[in-house]
Amino acid sequence: MELGITGLPLTGKTTLFNALTGEQRATGGFSSDKPSHLAVVKVPDERLDVLTAMFRPKKTVPADVKYVDVAGIVKGSGKDSRSGVLSALRTVDALIHVVRAFESDSVPAPEGGIDPVRDVGDLDLEMVLADLEVAERRLDRLEKELKAGRKEGEREWALLRSCRDALESEMPLRELNLTDEEEKLLRGFQFLTRKPIVVVVNVGEDQLGNESYDSAELNFLATRAKTELIVLCAEAEMQISRLDAADQPAFLEALGISEPAVRRLVKVSYRLLDLISFFTVGPDEVRAWTVRSGALAPEAAGVIHTDLERGFIRAEVITYDDLVECGSLAHAREKGLLRLEGKAYEVRDGDILNIRFSV
Repeated sequence: MELGITGLPLTGKTTLFNALTGEQRATGGFSSDKPSHLAVVKVPDERLDVLTAMFRPKKTVPADVKYVDVAGIVKGSGKDSRSGVLSALRTVDALIHVVRAFESDSVPAPEGGIDPVRDVGDLDLEMVLADLEVAERRLDRLEKELKAGRKEGEREWALLRSCRDALESEMPLRELNLTDEEEKLLRGFQFLTRKPIVVVVNVGEDQLGNESYDSAELNFLATRAKTELIVLCAEAEMQISRLDAADQPAFLEALGISEPAVRRLVKVSYRLLDLISFFTVGPDEVRAWTVRSGALAPEAAGVIHTDLERGFIRAEVITYDDLVECGSLAHAREKGLLRLEGKAYEVRDGDILNIRFSV
């Protein structure tokens, strides 16, 4: 899973990136000659900790999530500037849009003052314009092909016309209801406004605990397709990330924060992308794996290794809760809680799998 962090300048994007990844990139403006920053983060999962204590493996491997932090997008900066910044986001699975809701003497407010709703609309518009450029280029080419008598692109042309109409009315493409076949046709274009998005409202420390902020000013986002909303303080979260693990609980309690942003944001991202985790366990390794919700057992096996999917026979399955209640695989087997599932089995979140295969 790869998430792209974006937003207007001076919103706290890189501060959030540092909080999530443990990096120490310059903040207060994108101070780098690189178009983006990339970091890989281990996904926190309490279940993995429990399984590690149970099996005492030689190593424990959490699932990975990648974060890409791009330069701030300046409203109305023009086609070339916009394309250069946004190109780094074309390949990510979902977007994290950081909007500013904090006042700061050291980081001056943008022209027009603090207005998260306005900022959401401004960045949406920049992405709409970027997608419109992509759609129009392809439509021009398809129209030339159709005039030349090549009819293979008729369906694609009709679909892109619908996309262009939506974009010209400033509607993000994530709000279009598309069939699976249409989704497949559009996949290669990597449209930004088709990607799921998490809007992160970045508040000041004095605003922590004010859970009514989002409902008072950003409630409209709750009704938008493929959109989630989180309110947090990126500066406080960055401070938390730099503390020793033993010191974090007291600091969290003092700030009125239930858990660090990395945990909440990953959970929200998994839900938005319709992802689940399953586990493999043993004395050598306990590991978390990620698949789309609804994945069948052979597909999950393929995430572990392509040979397991190719030679899939059966999956030995037990739920996490059943295993924890039994205390060991041996006791679970005695109670008949380990079961064999075939190719049609739909893997569920928290399943523990042992793949039987032959190649």
